[in-house]
Amino acid sequence: MIYIEKHPTDSQPIRMDILDSIFAKMVLNKAIRDFRRDQILREVDQTLEERNKEKFFQLIEELKSIS
Repeated sequence: MIYIEKHPTDSQPIRMDILDSIFAKMVLNKAIRDFRRDQILREVDQTLEERNKEKFFQLIEELKSIS
């Protein structure tokens, strides 16, 4: 197990596996947000073609909420 210290005066080390886990969660969350954003953008294109104003505004609000 590899340990690093949080701060030179702090005696509680942070384990690298915890940092790796946090980083992995951040990467996964970003990938999920990016996927959903792309999905919404495709739906927005479709609603524009269909001229569905109500659905368009719903999608735009959802897009704002994940950005």
